[in-house]
Amino acid sequence: MKDNKKIILSGIQPSGTLCIGNYLGAIKNWVDLQHDYDSIFVVVDMHAITLRQNPAELRKRCLSFAAQFIACGIDPKLSSIFVQSHVSAHAELAWVLNCFTYMGELNRMTQFKDKSKKNNANINAGLFTYPILMASDILLYQADLVPVGADQKQHLELARNIAERFNNEYSPTFKIPEPYIPNRGARIMSLQSPKSKMSKSDENENNFIGLLDNEKTILKKIKRSVTDSGSEVNYQNGGEGLKNLINIYSLFSGEKIELIEEKYKNQGYKEFKDGLTEVIIESLKPIQKKYHSLIDEKSYLEKILNEGSTNAMYRSRKTIQKVYRKIGFPQFKS
Repeated sequence: MKDNKKIILSGIQPSGTLCIGNYLGAIKNWVDLQHDYDSIFVVVDMHAITLRQNPAELRKRCLSFAAQFIACGIDPKLSSIFVQSHVSAHAELAWVLNCFTYMGELNRMTQFKDKSKKNNANINAGLFTYPILMASDILLYQADLVPVGADQKQHLELARNIAERFNNEYSPTFKIPEPYIPNRGARIMSLQSPKSKMSKSDENENNFIGLLDNEKTILKKIKRSVTDSGSEVNYQNGGEGLKNLINIYSLFSGEKIELIEEKYKNQGYKEFKDGLTEVIIESLKPIQKKYHSLIDEKSYLEKILNEGSTNAMYRSRKTIQKVYRKIGFPQFKS
């Protein structure tokens, strides 16, 4: 633990395309949090294979996502960044936690039900036990806080339940993690279907803006985004689509909603969308510039990820050895 700072941990699957929903809802908060916490950020590739992946593309995305983390402001000197599959303890602890998780608990996971409907041709056991691997990710590092969106709160609650169950059986072993939920930005909605969360894996690319989208693409997607049948830029009286766009504008610009309303008073949605497009483009420019310089430095990225995984292996081994000793696995000095 760095200077007795609390440990905060989060991760993103290397599937789909990192989008502004990931940035505003998670990564932007990570950048701020890393100064006050011992921060661990993981590219969770083991979670990604619950859906079939192209192996070459998966490897490429793992490196790309790490580069985008850094481009967004995650500092490898302040935070540990690594790829989940590089630390075998995630899978080792997951098996032990499987034996402390009840079928009924997993049956209640709403995300499993949602994903099963979308992928009924491949409802595999990994999809069902996914929350246990997530619990392993968290408990391995004795995390104090886990930044979660509303859709992940149920998974974190399961991790807490498993940890308490194990601690009650064998004596205190795992720290009980708490959720960290920011007041705003935790849930950015789809541009076309604003009642649904913006997803980087959405098949309709018009539903999200990728962090690496060019200016022409961003302009097109914002033009097509859903607003209301009216024309007034008013948050209180607006529908879900307009509120979502105003939230995005506010989070990128740092301007309060009242100021945005005043700025576009007596103007229509076209002028507002033009302004929003400009705000997004200008906000993403430095991220994209940094990313394109990083992605060509493969050896540098691999060095950062190797350092992160070395640190993670050291931390996770301490937890695994404690768990193995308590449950009765024999341990011999080499």
